[in-house]
Amino acid sequence: MKLLDDGNLREGIRISLITVGVTLVVGSVSVGLDSLALKIVFIAGVAIAAIGGYASQAHMLRIKPFDNSYKKARASYKSEEDKQDGPK
Repeated sequence: MKLLDDGNLREGIRISLITVGVTLVVGSVSVGLDSLALKIVFIAGVAIAAIGGYASQAHMLRIKPFDNSYKKARASYKSEEDKQDGPK
C-alpha cells in the first residue's frame, strides 16, 4: 500500500486522518473531559486532524512536504572546490 503520492499523503489517507481526528475530538467532548485519559484522547484527535488538514492544504498549494528534493538543492550550493575535495 502506497502512502505517499507525488511528495504528499494520498487523498484517502488525508481524509482518513481528518475523519479519525474529528471523531476522537467529538467523542471525547461528548463523554466529557473529566479524566486525564479523555484529555489525552482529545489532544491526540486535534493533532491527528491537524496533520490531515495541513497535508490537505499542502496538496492544494502544490507543496511537497514529504519529497526529498532538498538533496538536489543542497548539492547545487556546493562550490567547485567542494566537489573536487569529495565528502569530508
